[in-house]
Amino acid sequence: MNEALGLPPALVVTVSFILGLLIGSFLNVVIYRLPLQLSTSWRKESLDFLGMEPEPNTQNVNVVVPASHCPKCGAEVKPWQNIPVISYLFLKGKCANCATPISLQYPLIELTCAIITTFVVLHFGINTTALLVLLFSWSLIALTGIDFNEQLLPDNITLPLLWLGLLININNTFATLNDAVIGAAAGYLALWWIFWVFKLLTGKEGMGHGDFKLLAALGAWMGWQQLLLIVLLSSLVGAIVGIVMMVFLGRDKQIPIPFGPYLAAAGWIALIWGDTLTSQYLALYS
Repeated sequence: MNEALGLPPALVVTVSFILGLLIGSFLNVVIYRLPLQLSTSWRKESLDFLGMEPEPNTQNVNVVVPASHCPKCGAEVKPWQNIPVISYLFLKGKCANCATPISLQYPLIELTCAIITTFVVLHFGINTTALLVLLFSWSLIALTGIDFNEQLLPDNITLPLLWLGLLININNTFATLNDAVIGAAAGYLALWWIFWVFKLLTGKEGMGHGDFKLLAALGAWMGWQQLLLIVLLSSLVGAIVGIVMMVFLGRDKQIPIPFGPYLAAAGWIALIWGDTLTSQYLALYS
């Protein structure tokens, strides 16, 4: 498709990378503000349910308002201070007004999104499939950031991702519709079953319900055949990271580790290379 459009590869890479940086900057807003928006909404609904007066001067927070500002001093972020990655380097990772350190998460999300966006465009070309994979990838980046910070996988992202996976597979885009429907159901029930077995044995909750919905969404996109690969990859990486954090960083083993980022990473790998990995594995043991 790129060749048919006569686009130089350098231009495709440059535009894709810049687009990824801009989307990454927006995803940082989503990662920071969506949990705040949900928390405010839940608190308001709880007060209303209890028949209590709403809290005065509660600020409306969403991905659009208020304008970008420093959470410490409240100083508004100027447009030239909001350029992805470049502004972070120019400001030396600190607020221009109060010198409060800016989280390294911001440039990391922007760079990660830029690299993934560029890879997807180069891998699939400029077409509808690439656009769908980009939407998939950007959603997983947002979910990873939110779950890492808040141990929360919002329904606002997981459920639309699930329904979109089913809708696009009406035309067998990534899997047959039958496989997608079975994948969504099996993905949810697999972790739901593990959750309840673990809770009955230990009396503790081993994972959140958002993990069920995320795996259901991945099953809706790729079909039930990729679920085992996704669970194995995410469990392996999660176990390795958990052991490293406990042994080398002294993390308390009682502190829960979010599983969503590992599911998201495994799901993205499965969408891009799942068939190749599965066929190589089967060939190795055949």
